[in-house]
Amino acid sequence: MIGGMEPTRPATSASPDARMTAIVHRRYGGPEVLERVELPRPVPGPGQVLVRVEAASINSADVRLMAADPFLVRLQFGLRRPRHVRALGRDVAGVVEALGDGAARFAVGDRVFGELTGDSTGAFADDAVADEGVLAPIPDGVEPTVAAAVPLAGVTALQAVRDLGRVGPGSEVLVQGAGGGVGGFAVQIAKAYGATVTASASAASGPLVAGYGADRVVDYATTDVTDEGRTYDVVLGVNGHRSLRAYRRCLRPGGRYVMVGGENRQLFAGLLLGRLLVRGDGRSCRVLTIDESRRRDDLAELSDLLTGGALRPVIDRTFPLADAAEAITYVRGGHVRGKVVLTATT
Repeated sequence: MIGGMEPTRPATSASPDARMTAIVHRRYGGPEVLERVELPRPVPGPGQVLVRVEAASINSADVRLMAADPFLVRLQFGLRRPRHVRALGRDVAGVVEALGDGAARFAVGDRVFGELTGDSTGAFADDAVADEGVLAPIPDGVEPTVAAAVPLAGVTALQAVRDLGRVGPGSEVLVQGAGGGVGGFAVQIAKAYGATVTASASAASGPLVAGYGADRVVDYATTDVTDEGRTYDVVLGVNGHRSLRAYRRCLRPGGRYVMVGGENRQLFAGLLLGRLLVRGDGRSCRVLTIDESRRRDDLAELSDLLTGGALRPVIDRTFPLADAAEAITYVRGGHVRGKVVLTATT
């Protein structure tokens, strides 16, 4: 499995007349490969629900799948082109429209959000099918655009902070890359867990990150946080901008470096060399791999943080579903502050 992405089989429709609009790609590449097409409306199978999509956020995983980057994506989804024509998109928020056999967690009309995995269909469409276990109720008062911004980035940040970072009251934490979706959630979750947080981000993202509650905000263009002489209990490298050796310098004895995404060379270095470079005096390096078995409980915890106000997703921009290619072009520009969300066309 690459980056938590899983191959899926196409769903079937209720009748030849049941159609929906979806954003698909029949070949790999940039936003120019995206097409707006009509597909059969999916039907929920056993333990699944049909969701009318109100909002779907864009994640780097969607962009990687579209572009087949890394190349190993092709081994799962098709070497020359995608095996199935299906909608892109993993993060979804919407309303339950129908239940499959045995689905009992939700009722028709319930507002839900979650990350589409397994046998789910894509979220960049009018409708999506999802296993009921990957969904959670949208908290009262939370808009669909906000709920859709949470699942993948929120679960990623939560597992990085809580499980690998083991952040708790009094922890000194550095978040490198705090201006993006995962980094922003990591700052907020670390604060909710009682940590003191230094956040490294672009100058343009500085006010946003300060609003997340960071105790100290550093402009990474002018300050190398790994060369200041400060040390931390936990360093979260979101799409790590520095070398493993650099991060090692700012870890205290017993400190933990958690790598969350990054370029291929960074990930391979973390997986192959991480233990060698940080070994000694209890320091450790871990590359985050999502624990799928915890997803349902993690969504519940994120819902509690949303309800209590400790988690405040920031939406950089919204685009209508029909403008998905423009939205992904914007995301690929690399300067998104918060999350980018697609909204229902009708």
